Amino acid sequence: MIRKGGQFIRVATFNVALARAHQGALINELKTPDSLQVQRIAEIIQRVAPDVLLVQEFDYDADGQALKLFNQHYLTQSQNGQPALDYPYQYAVPSNTGVPSGHDFNADGRSEGPYDAFGFGNFAGQYAFAVLSRYPLLLDQQRSFQHFLWRDMPEAILPTALGQPTRPLFNDELLSIFRLSSKNHLDLPVELPDGILHLLAAHPTPPLTGTRYHVNSCRNHDEIRLWHDYLLPEKAGYLYDDQGQSGGLAATESAVIMGDLNADPQFGDGLRDGIQGLLSHPRLHQEAAQGRFLPSSLGGRDNALRQRDRRNANLPNAAQHTASWGLRVDYLLPTADLSVRSGGIFWPPARHPDAYLVENNASSDHRLLWLDIALPSMQ
Repeated sequence: MIRKGGQFIRVATFNVALARAHQGALINELKTPDSLQVQRIAEIIQRVAPDVLLVQEFDYDADGQALKLFNQHYLTQSQNGQPALDYPYQYAVPSNTGVPSGHDFNADGRSEGPYDAFGFGNFAGQYAFAVLSRYPLLLDQQRSFQHFLWRDMPEAILPTALGQPTRPLFNDELLSIFRLSSKNHLDLPVELPDGILHLLAAHPTPPLTGTRYHVNSCRNHDEIRLWHDYLLPEKAGYLYDDQGQSGGLAATESAVIMGDLNADPQFGDGLRDGIQGLLSHPRLHQEAAQGRFLPSSLGGRDNALRQRDRRNANLPNAAQHTASWGLRVDYLLPTADLSVRSGGIFWPPARHPDAYLVENNASSDHRLLWLDIALPSMQ
């Protein structure tokens, strides 16, 4: 995939729904090549063949054993006749999910359990994310914001008690430890043939409603806002990473925001101005965020049409849906200096020969997104 002045590479994001109920269960499952769900996930990845791939809901282990087994037993093995893939560069990303806080965040009289962790999880690292790449990952230059405190974001939308908008939900003691990122926010540079691309990866909490408090909606908004501010060096001075460095991404750097952001700009739960503001960001490639290069599929529209009678499906933008319940929640958002050639969502319509890979969420309840992008000409 070559263009004049640069080489196109394919980036992809995929919430693979491989979070398991118990610590170590994913490792045990991946020790053999027999999991039908994982075979289908691997086949989708092999059909799209991304050069750089972010996977979400992939349980974390410090040694990256699950990621190695996924690559060894599934991706490097041909699935249903597809060309095998091998990703020599892998990174399992530490996550706030399931990490005990020692405090009672949900006011149930206990200070343990998934709701009292720094991010919802039944064990440390559940629902984490990871990176697979054909190109070197510059791990020594990464910036992570796992420990950034929510209260340290200027004008943060901190939650209030239900029905009492002037009463803060969390006292000063809780705010002094409550982290913004429900999992992690990662700036990971990857060394491409033409230069450096920054992968800005995150998986904000879903903005669920019907719960006792509005924590998730507020947190989702501000987790998305972190990337908005990170791309504006003049606004990002307040951000400090886990290595003690402050500030945002330099204006001369190229990047792509990637991941399941759990927010649709028009429908669904949550505070939509967060994702709306990000999509219209002056530093992002607007044709990829909201224009002709916006990833789409025939399957998303087909899914919405088939659900129309039993759900008020969002038909106008159904081709951009990325989840089986009919919303756009997964994103690839390159900076405006990058060239974009094409993109898509792997979602065959119901009667397509490949529909078995996604029908009834056989692989995941999310779909893989991809973009072909190139760094600015180095000439």
